[in-house]
Amino acid sequence: MRVTNVPSKVLNNMVHFLAPYEQAVEELKLKLKGIKYGFQKSGRYSPIEFVVGRVKKVDSLVKKANEKGIDFLGDHWQSDVAREVQDIAGLRVVCRYVDDVREVQQLLQEREDIVIHDVKDYIAAPKESGYRSIHMIVSYTVYHGSEKKTLFCEIQIRTLGMNFWATNEHELRYKYAGNIPSDVLEQLHEASVITHQLDVLMNNLRQEILTPAEVDTTLEEKLEEIFSLYVKQDLDSAAALYREHVSGFEEAFADNPKFKMIHDLLGIRLK
Repeated sequence: MRVTNVPSKVLNNMVHFLAPYEQAVEELKLKLKGIKYGFQKSGRYSPIEFVVGRVKKVDSLVKKANEKGIDFLGDHWQSDVAREVQDIAGLRVVCRYVDDVREVQQLLQEREDIVIHDVKDYIAAPKESGYRSIHMIVSYTVYHGSEKKTLFCEIQIRTLGMNFWATNEHELRYKYAGNIPSDVLEQLHEASVITHQLDVLMNNLRQEILTPAEVDTTLEEKLEEIFSLYVKQDLDSAAALYREHVSGFEEAFADNPKFKMIHDLLGIRLK
């Protein structure tokens, strides 16, 4: 899209103006990914599936600035744009489950390097189109060269399902230049309802999925009993107990030194 009604001097300064925002996006992406890796390195499930980020393109930024009545002919257009357009820098955090979305939201609210200014909960109150997500307007400070700059950023937090729906909705709006046919809008809304139902169902299964299966210690206990009988030289009883409780499960104890000793030394009695 060609940018019009903006002085060439302003357009030439856009690269310099947007550079701190690009730095902010890269730093925040690194920090958000750090949350994920922190969970994983400690052996815990991470509520973050993946993170992406972007800085608004010049044409999109100018369009939004114009909508807010910003005068690019004035001397203070940079501070006006920085104040009024709060999503120049955008991060998206995608999670598996709705509960993960809430957990990430809480984690961000507790950070000292990010200041939360506004939260819109489009999960509890979806947009008319069916769009669901958490939108957070935050401020974040970068040290850009010798300059210290505190910038507004938007962070969106979604489930995989919400992200899939929103990506398709965005592409349809682009295809139809914002005028999506009514029948397509109806299908989109229906897809949003189905996606939400799936998110709810999967969220209900979240605890079941993430809880490790209970370890059956029965066989391990029987192995200890067999080993005890072997030490006492009651080989017939040890072999009988082995055949009753352990035979057929040898692979489960392949790396157990006590099992290997019992298996090797009981010999023919195991048959």
